Amino acid sequence: MKGYAILFLLFAAFSSLAQQYKLADGHKISFSNPDVSGTFDELTAASLVFDETKLSSSKLSFKIEVGSINTGNGLMNKHAKGEEWFNADKYPLIEFTSSKIEKTSEGFKATGKLQMHGISKEVTIPFTFTKKGNKGTFIAKFSVDRSDFQIGKKNGGVAETIKITATIPVIKK
Repeated sequence: MKGYAILFLLFAAFSSLAQQYKLADGHKISFSNPDVSGTFDELTAASLVFDETKLSSSKLSFKIEVGSINTGNGLMNKHAKGEEWFNADKYPLIEFTSSKIEKTSEGFKATGKLQMHGISKEVTIPFTFTKKGNKGTFIAKFSVDRSDFQIGKKNGGVAETIKITATIPVIKK
């Protein structure tokens, strides 16, 4: 009888964990405003643990390599990576780590710390998650104010609000 009790406890412990995912090919992190648009081409995931029925166990975190910025213009890319804007040498990563994930009427929202340019701010990122078999896709659409992170000059000829769309395909580990 003890063996069944141990098996039951192990099953209960593992079934309470959210599902772990890893990045699949085809992610896209795009940004735009009236003055500039482009993509960040390098995304790495520190943790993608998500189960819509176990949100308290879910956690999302990722890192974007600032040096992978691509505006379609080599000179503009160099300028964006430079000291006046992102300063990619000093601040090579944009990082997000959720502290809480909640269900919304449109999907979900992840609240957590977004760090850019050496500054951390709590943000809430709305997202949807679609699942098909062992694959899924996170899609987030949100905006950030670049001046909150001291990126670029205030009134420097580029709009303050940057719209971000992240499409992140994943596969179960």
